[in-house]
Amino acid sequence: MKKILIINGPNLNLLGNREKTFYGDTTLEKIKSLCVKECIKNEIEMEFFQSNHEGELIEKIHSVENIYDGIIINPAAYTHTSIALLDALRATSKPKIEVHISNIYSREDYRRKSITSEAVNGIICGFGANGYLLAIEAMKKLIYNK
Repeated sequence: MKKILIINGPNLNLLGNREKTFYGDTTLEKIKSLCVKECIKNEIEMEFFQSNHEGELIEKIHSVENIYDGIIINPAAYTHTSIALLDALRATSKPKIEVHISNIYSREDYRRKSITSEAVNGIICGFGANGYLLAIEAMKKLIYNK
């Protein structure tokens, strides 16, 4: 069975309480639960990871090559600032999908540029928690070549 890593960046542990107009009231724990169900349905194993620390996110990405078949990542604020995450994502040959709960292209100017997207196969944004489920479906097609 294929296995994917779902990575969540800084402040996503505050979902459900944080800026509900942009992020809704769904918690990260609820998103994890939805992802587990979607992965079971799609015959994919998953690990769900969140950190507020850039170095921990980078270390997790470095672990991908020999353990996982793909990455779904919500880099959160690091999307717009982290060349280090971009470099880590570029270092793995596995398929990668970037997810954002809000539509970053309808937000503030500084949020409209995704540095990390240069290293991923595609981006899903603006669909709330459902974006993760769409990413799992897309990842299934990438890793099973369907």
